[in-house]
Amino acid sequence: MIEGRRAPSSGGRWGPSVREAFEDEYGREIRFRPYEPSDRDALVGMYESFDPAQRAQGIPPVRTDSIESWLDSVLDGPSVLAWHGDRVVGHVVFVPDGDGSHELAIFVHQAYQEAGVGSRLLDAGLDHAREQGVAYVWLLVTWGNTRARGLYEKSGFTVDDPTGSDLRMSKRL
Repeated sequence: MIEGRRAPSSGGRWGPSVREAFEDEYGREIRFRPYEPSDRDALVGMYESFDPAQRAQGIPPVRTDSIESWLDSVLDGPSVLAWHGDRVVGHVVFVPDGDGSHELAIFVHQAYQEAGVGSRLLDAGLDHAREQGVAYVWLLVTWGNTRARGLYEKSGFTVDDPTGSDLRMSKRL
């Protein structure tokens, strides 16, 4: 269900500024909206309860002070949150890299994975980043993370550098 419909963006999806809501595979209503500073405590709370086994490349950090410091370093670019009620259950962030492009990082709480939240959150985030003037996005993903690689490929990312333990993938918005 979409509140306040508007024409789809060039990507053919509805932007998060529309306050998109959908019912996930388990019947939970999930809403998306751009990050606001007043959301910080809820976002920290999601990361505090994040399963350590779900962490990739050392992020998100484990301790609250480290989470706070890490968020200070990544929230300079566009960012979208997925909400279930008053709880943040997902976060996609576009971190400026100093070269005019943005590194993408996406996290979905383990209790909300395999329910369609990640793909919808990624789409909402890409639309929001485009609306905010982001033109080029890249990310690193491990070779073995076939689920994430499939998600990125479905959203139009292509492999830039297939060498090493991580794949670099990118997309023009």
